[in-house]
Amino acid sequence: MKYLKNGSAQEKRVRLNGKVLRTIEDLSVKRGESFNLTINKILEDYLNLKEKNKLSLEEFYKEPPNLKFDYENKIKIFENDFLNVDLQSWRGKINLIITSPPYNVGIDYNTHDDTSSYEDYLNFSKRWLAKAYDFLADDGRMCLNIPLDKNKNGLRSVYADLVAIAKEVGFKYQSTVIWNEQNISRRTAWGSWLSASAPYVIAPVETIVLLYKHQWKRKNNGTSTIQKEEFIDWTNGVWTFNGEKRKKIGHPAPFPVELPRRCIKLFSFKEDIILDPFLGSGSTLIAAYEEGRRGIGVEIDPSYVELSIKRINEHLKKQVRIEEILEAK
Repeated sequence: MKYLKNGSAQEKRVRLNGKVLRTIEDLSVKRGESFNLTINKILEDYLNLKEKNKLSLEEFYKEPPNLKFDYENKIKIFENDFLNVDLQSWRGKINLIITSPPYNVGIDYNTHDDTSSYEDYLNFSKRWLAKAYDFLADDGRMCLNIPLDKNKNGLRSVYADLVAIAKEVGFKYQSTVIWNEQNISRRTAWGSWLSASAPYVIAPVETIVLLYKHQWKRKNNGTSTIQKEEFIDWTNGVWTFNGEKRKKIGHPAPFPVELPRRCIKLFSFKEDIILDPFLGSGSTLIAAYEEGRRGIGVEIDPSYVELSIKRINEHLKKQVRIEEILEAK
C-alpha cells in the first residue's frame, strides 16, 4: 500500500453500496488519487469530525451550586443553569428524570431566550441531554415532555429531532405516551381552505418520550406505590387530563402535577431520586414530595425558583394540616 505513507496499513475486505462505490471512484478520478487513498481520506475526515463533535462533560460542571431550598434533605432546589451547575455528587445516581425543556416557540421565560434559531435550539438540546444522561444511574429513566411538532417560524418536527438527538448522546428509546391535554385552540391558519392544495394538519397533543440509559428493567426491586387501576390505565399510551392554566400558576408554560405524578408512580420506586433540570413552577418536586420520593430541581430564573418554593411550601402546610386532622381522629 504505497499510497498510504503515514503509519501502518492493513487490508480488510468490505462491501460498499453500488452508488457509494461509484461516487468514490468518480471522486478519486477528479482528485487524481487512487481509490484506496480517497476512501481513507473520506473516513479520516468523517472520524475527525465525529471526534470534534464529542461533548466534553467536564465543561458542564463549572458553576457552584446555589442551593435555595432544602426540606429535610428530601426536596432540594438549586438556582442555577443546569448546563453549568456542579452537582457531581449525583452523577450516575439519578433514577428518574422528569422534565419539560423550553420549546423554542417564543415563550417569555424571563431569563431563557426561547426564540433562538432552530439549529441553536438543537445544539442546546444536545448539550443538556448529554448532561442528563450523565446524571442517570445505569438503569435510570427519563420522561421527556415535548411537543409533537411546532409551526411557529416554520414547521419543525421537534419530537422526531429531539428523539434522534437523545439517541445520539446515548439514550435508548422505550416508547412514547401521547398526552391529550384537551386544549384545542382556535385555529388561525387553515392553509388552503376547503382545498387539497395545501391544508395544514395540527395535532393538539404533546408527547412524553420514555428513554433510558443502559437497561429498562430495574436492577433491584423497591417499594412501588402505584395502584392496580392506575397501572392498567397508565400503561395505555394515551393519557387524557387537562393542562395547567398559566395565570393560575404564574408561569408561562407550567405542566400539571398530574403529569409527573403519573411518571413517578409508574416508573420509580419510593426509594428513588427524581431530577427535573428545568424545574419551572415546581410541579415535579410537588409530585415527588407527595409520592414519598426524594427530589432535586434546577431552575435558572430567580422568580421561578421563588414560585416553586412558594408552591412546595403550600403543599407542605397542606400535608401538615391533613396529618393533624388524622391524628385528631
